[in-house]
Amino acid sequence: MTAAGSPSEIPYSMTRLGVVMTPEPGNAHEAMGVLNPASGRTPDGRLHLLPRLVEDGNVSRVGLAEVELRDGVPVGVRRRGEVLAPDEGWERGANNAGVEDPRVTWVPSLDRHVMTYVAFGPLGPRLALAVSEDLEHWQRLGPVQFAYQPGLDTDLCMFPNKDAVFFPEPVPDPAGRPSYAMLHRPMWDLGWFREGETVHLPAGVTDPRPGIWISYVPAELAEADIRALARPQDHRCVALSAYPYEELKIGAGPPPVRVDEGWLIIHHGVTGEQPEGFDPTTQKVEYAAGAMILDADDPSRVLARTSEPILRPETDDERDGTVPNVVFPTAIEEIDGIRYVFYGMADAKIGVARLDRTS
Repeated sequence: MTAAGSPSEIPYSMTRLGVVMTPEPGNAHEAMGVLNPASGRTPDGRLHLLPRLVEDGNVSRVGLAEVELRDGVPVGVRRRGEVLAPDEGWERGANNAGVEDPRVTWVPSLDRHVMTYVAFGPLGPRLALAVSEDLEHWQRLGPVQFAYQPGLDTDLCMFPNKDAVFFPEPVPDPAGRPSYAMLHRPMWDLGWFREGETVHLPAGVTDPRPGIWISYVPAELAEADIRALARPQDHRCVALSAYPYEELKIGAGPPPVRVDEGWLIIHHGVTGEQPEGFDPTTQKVEYAAGAMILDADDPSRVLARTSEPILRPETDDERDGTVPNVVFPTAIEEIDGIRYVFYGMADAKIGVARLDRTS
């Protein structure tokens, strides 16, 4: 059920350029860090980040910050406020609250930015959606409700889920219909929710480690009613851990980028020791960035993937923070023909790297 793909010299590399955002002194909403941003452009063309802002108690919001450029290169930000807070009951748990780790895709055929985010509510981390025309005002579409799929032998709505991101244009679904597709990362261990429960794997999956899945929404449904985006169907496993730097799990990063080879995915791989539960500060792990190429005609199929990271924690900012040893790519933008990847640094700051084609 998984298309592992073959190791290949994917012709892309990342070169780190520095830090673009750090917590603002005295700002209580940023006391525990600024990290894992989404990105997009306002109607006037200005580039913005939508960072996750974390206050004491691990309460998260989504901010808005205009990117400052020097000679076309991102070097900093100007804060423009906050655009999403844990205002809904399903975004607030007893021991946590948050709208976390947004990913934003501009979808021209919908004339909207589509945001996926993690709503950390009473049942742990669940996916939710919101849409906007201007990056400032967001309409919640609610929690994602995965459609029942005969033969899967499970209900994806039962499981915690993270790392969701939409493709920027319709792609073929398994039946060949133009569809809006979402990558996501379900987690199969239900012991966190009900004492005595263990791992419940879907039919055809034998590896319990969380991996990258894809689900589809027929384009005609979403274009008739934008709320259909929150009801994806036709779920498929795309990729599971395959290499040492992905020993624990993998997950999608920024929105997919259409390149000559297909769809370029910058993903994260995790290795190390991860205790039970969702407290990131208890982890002894390393997060590194890899890359995959998905088939343009069947984006559930991996054509190639990197057997080694293209970016791993090396600088002090990446190795020392709320969760040490983390580079976590979540946004990608093109400026004057050059692509830049924005990423979380040790769950505390935001860095930027240039994405280069090497051949």
